[in-house]
Amino acid sequence: MLLALPAFGLEFPAKHDHLWKYCAGTLRVSGDAVSFKSPDHGWEWRYDEIQQAKLEPGALVVLTYKDRKWRAGLDWQVKLEGDFVAAQTLLEENLGRRFVAALAGVVDTPLWKIPVKHLTRFGGSHGVLEVGESRVLYRTDAKGESRTWTLADIENISSSGPYQLTLTTFERAGSHYGNRKDFNFQLKQPLEEERYDTLWRRLHQHKGIRLLETE
Repeated sequence: MLLALPAFGLEFPAKHDHLWKYCAGTLRVSGDAVSFKSPDHGWEWRYDEIQQAKLEPGALVVLTYKDRKWRAGLDWQVKLEGDFVAAQTLLEENLGRRFVAALAGVVDTPLWKIPVKHLTRFGGSHGVLEVGESRVLYRTDAKGESRTWTLADIENISSSGPYQLTLTTFERAGSHYGNRKDFNFQLKQPLEEERYDTLWRRLHQHKGIRLLETE
C-alpha cells in the first residue's frame, strides 16, 4: 500500500519486529534519505549512511556503517516489513550498486534464458537465469532468493564449463560485509560459448574497459 505521491517521497505502512512484539509505523523513501517512524522509535538514514539496502518480498533490510559491539563488530542493520516494491526505482537510483533487488523484475530486451540451480552451502534453489541487454535476473519461487542485477551490480562472471556459471556481485557476503558475494549456478542446459562471451564482453564494456579484437 502506497501512502504518498512520488513528488513528495514514497510512504508505506511498515512493521519493525522487536524481541517479543513489534511496532507499526511509516517507512518513507525520498530523494535524500530513508526513514522509519513509529510511536516507539524512529530512524533516518541519508543515502551516504547506508552501506547496503536489500529489497525483498515483504521486507526492506537496511545495513548501516554503525558497529554492533555486542555482535563482534558486525554492522548494525534494521529489517522493516511491508510491501515496498514501489520504492525499487528510487532506491536503485540513489544507492547504485549498494542496492540489492532480491526479487525478479522484468528483463529489458531479453537475449537468452536457461534453467539453473543456485548452489548454496546447504543445498540451493531452482529457477531460471534470464539475460537482457542491461540486466540479469535470477527468477525462483524460493522466498528472498530471486535477484535482479544491472550490469553495474556485477563485478565479474566466470565459468568452469558449459554447465557452470558464477556471477560475482557487489552484494555483501553474509559472513563478512566487506566481501563480494558469488552466485554459483549449476546449469541444466549447456551454455553456448558465444552467449557467455557476449555477456562477458558487454559486462566489461559497460565498465569502460576497451577490449582488443582478435582475428
